[in-house]
Amino acid sequence: MSFGKRAAWILLVLASVFLLLNTPVVWKWMYPIKYEQQIVTAALKYKVDPHLVLAIIRSESGFATDRVSKKGAVGLMQLMPETAQWIVNEAGFRPKDSQYLYDPVMNIEIGTWYLDFLLSRYDGDIVKVIAAYNAGPGKVNGWLASEQWNGTRDTVEDIPYGETRQYVQRVLYYHDRYKNIYDFQLR
Repeated sequence: MSFGKRAAWILLVLASVFLLLNTPVVWKWMYPIKYEQQIVTAALKYKVDPHLVLAIIRSESGFATDRVSKKGAVGLMQLMPETAQWIVNEAGFRPKDSQYLYDPVMNIEIGTWYLDFLLSRYDGDIVKVIAAYNAGPGKVNGWLASEQWNGTRDTVEDIPYGETRQYVQRVLYYHDRYKNIYDFQLR
């Protein structure tokens, strides 16, 4: 086989592989959803973008309900027990038992309520919300007040904490991916 024919075959194979990989089935395999109904239900209830909830869960726990971080954050949305207790009191949730953060329904409900709280606090700006979800609103408010960071997506690299900077970048990446792959019909 001549070089030209071989090159043409290689190009054809590569184009076929690219087309195969660039299909909704492959993208959904790469970016799966677990607990879809619970996420959509909580997103509807609190008027939060379900793609944001998905991106947070993917970044925080990879959909593992039993995940506990080194700092003590628990469950799908990696809620700190103190923050979760504040939310439970503030929102009037009634957990069944002391292990409620391991319950996917309760964890998603509490975490989505908190995202709604942060969205209200930051006028719907998801970049600031994501940063506050990770570092806490006090830190984010301090960065904004001292002009260490202006709160925009274009200046994420200015976030003083490396962990938060990387977290915001990761969540935005997943948010964009999930938004391009899944179309939720929220009513």
